[in-house]
Amino acid sequence: MKKSTKKIGNNNKSVQKIKVFKFNFDIRTVFIIIFTSFFIYTLVGPALLDQAGATDEVSLTKIVEDISNKKVKTVLVEDNKISATYNSGVKLVTRKEEGDSFRQILSDAKIPLGAVNIEAKDSTLTMEILRIAGSIIPAILLFGFFWFMIRQARGSQDSVFSFGQSRAKRFTKLKSNITFKDVAGVEEAKKELEEIVDFLKHPAKYIKLGARSPKGVMLVGPAGTGKTLLAKAVAGEANVPFFSIAGSEFMEMLVGIGASRVRDLFKNAKKSSPAIIFIDEIDAIGRARSRGGMPAHDEREQTLNQILVEMDGFTPNEQVIVIAATNRGDLLDPALLRPGRFDRRVIVDYPDVEGREAIIKIHSIGKPLDKSVQLERIARRTVGYSGADIENMMNEAAISAARNNRSSLTMEDIEEAATKVKLGPEKKRLQTDHDREITAYHEAGHAIVSHFQKHTDPVHRISIVSRGMALGYTLIPPGRDKLHTSKTQLMERISVMMGGRAAEELIFNDITSGASNDFDQATYIARKMVTDFGMSKLGPINFGPTQDITDFSASYFDQNTISQEMMSQIDSEINRILREAYADAVKIVNANKISLNKVAKELVDREIMDQDQFEKIVGKKDEREIKSKAYRSKKI
Repeated sequence: MKKSTKKIGNNNKSVQKIKVFKFNFDIRTVFIIIFTSFFIYTLVGPALLDQAGATDEVSLTKIVEDISNKKVKTVLVEDNKISATYNSGVKLVTRKEEGDSFRQILSDAKIPLGAVNIEAKDSTLTMEILRIAGSIIPAILLFGFFWFMIRQARGSQDSVFSFGQSRAKRFTKLKSNITFKDVAGVEEAKKELEEIVDFLKHPAKYIKLGARSPKGVMLVGPAGTGKTLLAKAVAGEANVPFFSIAGSEFMEMLVGIGASRVRDLFKNAKKSSPAIIFIDEIDAIGRARSRGGMPAHDEREQTLNQILVEMDGFTPNEQVIVIAATNRGDLLDPALLRPGRFDRRVIVDYPDVEGREAIIKIHSIGKPLDKSVQLERIARRTVGYSGADIENMMNEAAISAARNNRSSLTMEDIEEAATKVKLGPEKKRLQTDHDREITAYHEAGHAIVSHFQKHTDPVHRISIVSRGMALGYTLIPPGRDKLHTSKTQLMERISVMMGGRAAEELIFNDITSGASNDFDQATYIARKMVTDFGMSKLGPINFGPTQDITDFSASYFDQNTISQEMMSQIDSEINRILREAYADAVKIVNANKISLNKVAKELVDREIMDQDQFEKIVGKKDEREIKSKAYRSKKI
């Protein structure tokens, strides 16, 4: 029930308030109110009625004596209950023994029957009817209540009664305003999906040439590269029903529910064919099934088996295309990836410089940019950023501009946002002057080693302002997208990571715990060089896991297949690489101690240095094209 108030009059007149009551009841509400009222009545109704009709109760002898004294006008006999109405209007109640006759009681008391007006009422039948009705009607109402609630619950996807039904959400073109124009940086994947949409729109031209539609497309790539966005674009482009569901939505505590939901999903899609099914994070149910003594997950495997049958079983599955996305393609079952099920496997990788520039343009729509903003420079600055990172960067830049009361986004806003996305927001930690000096020399060591290496990229920014868990940072973004990395480049990269510790040891003749993360990254690269890339004295041997979704025969890495002697050699090679890289870092820092001191002192004063300020101290880095011989690995 809603209560509203209407105001009559204007500002110059008195205002009257009229209360208007509106009743908004649906059938369910009315039914619940009736059932609740009856239930309450059956519990407390009889007691209330007895209390409301209750009168003073006296002894039977008192009533008989008053009748003898002609004080009683009327007597009502109802079973063993006797109600006496006095001449004064008072009503008293008494009770007799079961089976005794009130007339006989008056006769035994030698009272004439005409002394009082006696009325008899037999309530046995009425009470029996009420008793039966009181036991049947609540049962009927209770049954009707549960029947009504179950009937209403069947129409809800989230109801417990719909656990066997598919949780897929159906989309149409009118509900999705995202198209392929809103997707950039993944042109190859867009082309593959555009063919799928075109086949569903114009199947005749493909059938004429004997072509059949792909049954499935698997989108594999790192998180944030646009896999789900591509699926939304397909929903916006296609004029066919689009069913979207996450892999985890198939799983339930009850056994067999996942397979039941798969059957229901494909059943609905076939009814609406041609149609598209999108399964996000399919690795939740599509992981490789157990082998040998490996532990199994029966519910997940049943769900996977049902998907395999639905996609390519005895029952034809015409004009229903399945699109799936995952960032763990190495974990998927080989039977799921074979032709006839997922015919196409599309790698959605990080965008290149042109793709990043196109993504920046898309996310710049609606954001006024300052004349100083250069999209090409931002694209080069954001090497390794995914589409989601760029979207977040532009949003953070807009927030920064609004916070500083600017009417447009500047390069400063975007630069700060790019750093914030990767490293986190600035933190003003309480540091002593000595701590600030240690951090300054540590970061200056990274920058000096990088600057005087031959194959490293120019230093972009140095800061001793804390971000995230780091007390400072040195940004050295790649100047271009690289497809290959040489042994020399990796060794120089490890040396740069060791530059912070080398500077600390040189200046303070002591070491701190600040280089722990540097060692973690350096050890990771050294281990990859030995176990995966064959860049050590052990030769071109792969000791690491095979993670290639295109190779079904590849076996996963089993550490038990490597002997203890070989594992010891691997550890020795990793240790040697790290020590030689550290020795190179120490050598460079010692040779450029004057520049190291200047950069560190400038950092203590400024806290942040950009590329121009850094190169003003140490000189410009030689950016000439590196000759091919420079990429040849040196003997280590």
